[in-house]
Amino acid sequence: MFDSLKTYCQNVVPLTGDELKLIDTFFEQKAVKRKDLLLQNGKVCNFIGFIANGTIRHFHVKEGVERTCDISFENAWVTDFQSFTQNTPGIMNLQAVEDTTVLIIKKDSLYKLYTECAKYETFGRVMAEQVAQRATEIAMSLSSEKPEERFQNLLKRQPDLFQRVPQKYIANFLGISPESLSRIRSRILKKLKS
Repeated sequence: MFDSLKTYCQNVVPLTGDELKLIDTFFEQKAVKRKDLLLQNGKVCNFIGFIANGTIRHFHVKEGVERTCDISFENAWVTDFQSFTQNTPGIMNLQAVEDTTVLIIKKDSLYKLYTECAKYETFGRVMAEQVAQRATEIAMSLSSEKPEERFQNLLKRQPDLFQRVPQKYIANFLGISPESLSRIRSRILKKLKS
């Protein structure tokens, strides 16, 4: 499981064999069963996780209704950055959509890793930039694209989406009803066939 993270890290910043072995020391593997929470709102998020395999849904609850903010797949980072950086209870829930393996590094271990090998500070900065970039992409998409465009972009990013994620979560993420998603999906499939 750690090989995927090592490959990812190696692509971000060149690391020696000994530096790569630090991943085995500072990260821990966590198996999360389908529908179980990796993080629950109201708890302080003290970790950053790398999805080795599986899918995580990011959501919060507003007025009793779940709002899906993102859906993350392999080689993506998951955390509640506001809770993580400010050490405050978070509003985000991270839920496994399918059986998922996440490689976790706790906050104190992350700082020890930075002390042990300065190259990981560069890695940490790049990781934070990627999470921020993803949040910006989602915000831009929601504010400027029609649901059909958002759907097509999501399919490009994750072609096997419908095999892995229930339609109700996809619709919720796109900000539409499951019925609207069915109509959009049908229109796109008709266009592809003709």
